[in-house]
Amino acid sequence: MRDVIGHLVKPYHAIQRPMSWSLFPSFRYNAQRARKKGYGEEDNISFSCGRFKPTQTDGHKTNQMGQEEHFDVLTKSGHKTGLSKPRSVVHRDGDYHRAVHIWIFAESTQQLLLQKRADWKDSWPGLWDISSAGHVSAGDTSLITARRELQEELGVTLPSDAFELLFVYLQESVTNGGKFIDNELDDVYLVTTLDPIPLEAFTLQESEVSAVKYISVEDYKNLLTKGDPHHVPYNVDGPYGQLFDIITKKYQDNAEARSLLLQKKLNRYSPISLTAELTGVTEEDKEVLVLLIQAARIMDDIFYQQVWCSNSSLREWLNGREQLSELDMLKWKYYSINKSPWSCLDENEAFLTTADSAVKLLPEATKPVAHWKGVEYKAAFPILKPPGANFYPPDMDKMEFESWLESLSEKEKQDAKGFFNVIRRRNDSNSNNSSDLYIIPYSKEYSLNLAKAAELLHKAGDLTSSPSLKRLLHSKADAFLSNDYYDSDIAWMELDSKLDVTIGPYETYEDVLFGYKATFEAFIGIRDDKATAQLKLFGDNLKVLEQNLPMDDKYKSPDVIAAPIRVIQLVYNSGDVKGPQTLAFNLPNDERIVKDRGSSMVMLKNVSEAKFKLILQPIADLCIIKEQCELVDFDSFFTHTICHECCHGIGPHTITLPNGQKSTVRLELQELHSALEEAKADIVGLWALNFLIAKDLLPKSLVKSMYVSFLAGCFRSVRFGLEEAHGKGQALQFNYLFEKGAFVLHPDQTLSVDFDKIEGAVESLGREILTIQAKGDKDAAQKLLEKYGKMTQPLDIALEKLAKVQVPVDITPDFPIVTNLLHKN
Repeated sequence: MRDVIGHLVKPYHAIQRPMSWSLFPSFRYNAQRARKKGYGEEDNISFSCGRFKPTQTDGHKTNQMGQEEHFDVLTKSGHKTGLSKPRSVVHRDGDYHRAVHIWIFAESTQQLLLQKRADWKDSWPGLWDISSAGHVSAGDTSLITARRELQEELGVTLPSDAFELLFVYLQESVTNGGKFIDNELDDVYLVTTLDPIPLEAFTLQESEVSAVKYISVEDYKNLLTKGDPHHVPYNVDGPYGQLFDIITKKYQDNAEARSLLLQKKLNRYSPISLTAELTGVTEEDKEVLVLLIQAARIMDDIFYQQVWCSNSSLREWLNGREQLSELDMLKWKYYSINKSPWSCLDENEAFLTTADSAVKLLPEATKPVAHWKGVEYKAAFPILKPPGANFYPPDMDKMEFESWLESLSEKEKQDAKGFFNVIRRRNDSNSNNSSDLYIIPYSKEYSLNLAKAAELLHKAGDLTSSPSLKRLLHSKADAFLSNDYYDSDIAWMELDSKLDVTIGPYETYEDVLFGYKATFEAFIGIRDDKATAQLKLFGDNLKVLEQNLPMDDKYKSPDVIAAPIRVIQLVYNSGDVKGPQTLAFNLPNDERIVKDRGSSMVMLKNVSEAKFKLILQPIADLCIIKEQCELVDFDSFFTHTICHECCHGIGPHTITLPNGQKSTVRLELQELHSALEEAKADIVGLWALNFLIAKDLLPKSLVKSMYVSFLAGCFRSVRFGLEEAHGKGQALQFNYLFEKGAFVLHPDQTLSVDFDKIEGAVESLGREILTIQAKGDKDAAQKLLEKYGKMTQPLDIALEKLAKVQVPVDITPDFPIVTNLLHKN
C-alpha cells in the first residue's frame, strides 16, 4: 500500500428514463403507420427506438440448431439476474434483455453509414436504417454481439478497440393487447473510420440488407426530424438524440478553447526538479544505477498496457504528434502525467475523445477493393475508465467472473484471483461461449518486456558489490520470468544498500473491479542513512502497537514482526506513478509474506519535502484558523506519513470468517478494500502516534501539531478525487471526525481541531474500521463509505478557497540526475 495520495467515474451512459407515449409522439405516429400497413392489435408488433417492428409470425426466432433463441434476463439497471429464457417467453413476461446498435461514422466527411432493409423484411421493408443491430443472445456479451452483427450483416470484421460504447438506451413498450412486452436495453456503439468505406467493400447479408449509403450527420438528423418516409423513424428529440449530440460535440470544440482547458488542468501540478546527493555512491554503483533506470523505463511500458488495452498505441500516437501544434503538445503533456486519457484529478473524467485517438489500418477488415488500402479506424476508448483496467476482458462483468470461478479447482481459483495473472477470453470474437475465460501469468502476458528487464537486472546484479542488492536484483530478474515473486519480495525486505530499488508488480489500485491484480512500478533512490536510523523506533514497536489496537483481542495477531523502514531520496520513478506522486509505500501486499515476515516501508523524503512546501503549507495558511496554523510543520507531516505506512502492517490481514473459513481482508472487501485500508492506515496512524507519545517514546510537543497537520492534509488528499482510494478514505475520516465535533468550522470558513474531542473520535473510528476488516464485512464497509466517503459542505468550502488562489494539487517531478547519468553513458 502507498500514500500518494492520486482514482473512477460515475457512469456516463446512465440508463435513460422509461419511454412513455407522451414523451415520444413518434410512437403514436408509428402505431398509426402500423395500422395503415395492415397490422392491428392482434399482430405481434413491438415499438423500439422510435420505430415499430413486427416480430416473426411464429412469435420467436430460432438458432442454427432449430432451437428458439434465448436471452439473458436482466434487471432494469442492466445487471444479469443469472436466468435466461426463450425469446418468446422474455417478451411474454416483459423481462429486460439486451441488444446492440452499431453506427459506422466517417470522420473526414462527417457521415454515418445507413443500411437499407431488405424488401422482404416484415418490419420497415425497403427503408434506410441504423448501420447494424441485433439482440444479445444468452451467454454472449454486448461487445462480441456487436462485432458479430457487423460481420454478418455488412461483411466488416473489426477488433474490439474499434467499438466505442456511447450510451445505453432503455426502451419499454407494450403491444398486441398486452401480450407482447418489449423491455430492452440497447448498447449504442460508434465505429469511427478515418474515411468512408467504399460501398463495394461491403458484403451484404441478403436476407437483412439490400444496400448501404453514407449520409451527413446533419442531413440525416434533419430527415429524421421531418419524418422522411424513406427512413426508419427515430425520435431525435428524445434520449436517442444523444447519438447526434455526442458526435457533434467531439468535433465542435475549437483548438484555442481546448488548449486553455488543458493548460488549466496542467496548472494544478507544480513542476519541480528532484535532486539527491550521490555522495557515497561508488562509480560501480553509478553504472548499476543506469541499468536500473533502463529497467524502470520498461515498467512504464508494461503499466501503460495494464491500464487499458489500447493505451500503448494512444501513447505512441500522441507522442508522435506533439510537435504539430500547441494543442497536440498540451495533450501529450497532460496524458504523460495521467498515463491514460482519464484525468486523475477529475474523478477519472476523459480529457480526450476517440477523435484524438490513434489511427489503425486493417487491410483485411472487408473484401478488397482496387486502389484502396483498407479500413483505417480510430482506436476507440471508453468514456468511462474501465474498472477492470486491462486485467480482464473489457466486456466481462463480476457475475461472469464469479460464475466461471465456480467451475475451477481450488488452485485455479487462487490463480484467477492472484496478483500476477490476467484473465482473457479463449475466443475473443464470434464465440458461442463468451464465458470461455482463462488465466495467463504475467510472465507470459508481458514476456518480451520482462525478458528485457530481467536481462538488465542480471547485468546490474553482476556489477554491484552489495550482497543484498545483488540478491535482490538476481531474484527479481528470475521472478519476472517464473512469475513467482515470493523470494524476490523477501530479498527486497532485507535490502541493505546505499542504492535502494523497488521494482515489479505491487499495488492493486487499478483493479477497481475486484482489487486483485498488481501493477508494475519502480522507485529508485539513494538511502538517507541518518534519517533511516532515526526511524527505527517505529518499526521496533509494531508488535506493541498491534497488541494495543482499539479492537477486540480475538482479532489481534500475535505474530506481528518489526518492520524495517528505509528513508530515501528519490532519483527516479516509473510505472504505476500517475497523477499525484507517491510519498511513501509499505510492501509487499502479498498476505503470505505479511503473515510470515511482516512488511517493510520506504519513505521518499525529497518528495515529502516538496509537497509540504508547495502544497500543505499554503493549504494550512488558507484553511486552518490562525491560532492553530503555526502548529502545521514538516516533522508532524512526515512523522504521520511514517506511521501511516507502519499501520498498513498491523491490524487484520489474514482473517477467520464467521463460518470458520480462512480468508483475507482484500478478498472479502474486494473493490472497497483499498479505500478502507487507506482510511485505516491514516486514522490508526494518528492513534499510534498518540500511543507512542503517551509512552514517552515521542515528544509531547507532537500532540497538537500532528492533529492540525492531519487536518490540513485532509484537504490535500480529498483534492485527488473521491474515486481514488486515498481521497475517498480521507473524506471518510474528515466527515466522521467533523460529525463528532473533533473538527470545527468557524464563521470565517477556517477550521480548527477541538483537542478535547479529537483523541476519542480517532479511537472510535479506528475501532469501527478495524472491526469491519477483522470480520470481512463488506456490507458494513459499503455503508460506512457511503455515509462518510463523500463531499460535504466543509470540504466544498475548503476546496473552493484553494481553487480560487490556485494552490497546486500536486507536483510533477523531473529527475536531472537521471538525465546527467544517461547523457554520460
